[in-house]
Amino acid sequence: VFLPRNFRCDCGNSKFKNLQCKLLPEKGKVNSGNKYNDNFYGLYCTCKRPYPDPEDEIPDEMIQCIVCEDWFHGRHLGAVPPESGDFHEMVCQACMNHCHFLWAYASQLAVPALTKANTLEDEGIVLKVEDSEEQKKEIKKEGGVECQETKDEKQLEQLNEPSTSSGSACPESTEHSFLMQVVTKSEEPVCKLKELQSKQFLKKDTATFWPSNWRSKLCTCEDCLKMYAELEVQFLTDECDTVLAYENKGTSDQETERRDPLMDTLNSMNRVQQVELICEYNDLKTELTDYLRRFADEGTVVKREDIQHFFEEFQSRKRRRTNRMQYYCS
Repeated sequence: VFLPRNFRCDCGNSKFKNLQCKLLPEKGKVNSGNKYNDNFYGLYCTCKRPYPDPEDEIPDEMIQCIVCEDWFHGRHLGAVPPESGDFHEMVCQACMNHCHFLWAYASQLAVPALTKANTLEDEGIVLKVEDSEEQKKEIKKEGGVECQETKDEKQLEQLNEPSTSSGSACPESTEHSFLMQVVTKSEEPVCKLKELQSKQFLKKDTATFWPSNWRSKLCTCEDCLKMYAELEVQFLTDECDTVLAYENKGTSDQETERRDPLMDTLNSMNRVQQVELICEYNDLKTELTDYLRRFADEGTVVKREDIQHFFEEFQSRKRRRTNRMQYYCS
């Protein structure tokens, strides 16, 4: 059963009048994180078809979008997906439009689709931020700051040199303030996204495909974290939310389910306890098999009362054996 992230059961809320949640009795009546899309009605992809689709004769693998968590046919993604082993996650067309900042990362990180491009104009819209008037102003401004910083460095060198005249020396407070400004400028965090957006990148109306470690390369500066929150995609920076992490967890859970609980219990006991438990287990298995065989031979149904009667008799025989052993040992 697949449930979207942040989803919680509806029992106990306004959808059920007199039913209270037994797992979380104190939970709120409404979970704002629950989002009911077409998947809850068995419809998937942009074609809004069920899966499996009895009317679809085209063999096509479905791929899940990591943002909206909907499932899409490979032929409905706007681009031919790479080989399944070449990418680990996919972001659909609609979510790429919603998370428009991902296009700047896609030019550096995304796995290329199998669609052959003739020209950049045929493939999509070329975004070149530095050609815009605002960017030119920004570059000019940055150039002015750079010149100012060079001038400041020269002034700093002059401050460090011994003064030859009493009138040229700066007050100590002014020197301290200037040094603080220089340190603050050098410690300003660099935004990875702004660096990528300052370069030429391509924006297309297609889905994108990503390698396993791409999320670790997303910028986590204050401005970007605020943007993720506004777009409700904070989970993109969570390495435990990746498809690979869920696959590893599923594999680990399957291995746990395959483990024999009897062997786990035996490994936690000493030698004497192990022998006693094995003997008890074999006795129970033998007697229960003989007891059930009678029902099979007679062709009768095993009822709950029959099972209760068996275990009562089994416990009674066990107590009698234990009492005889205690009497013999005394």
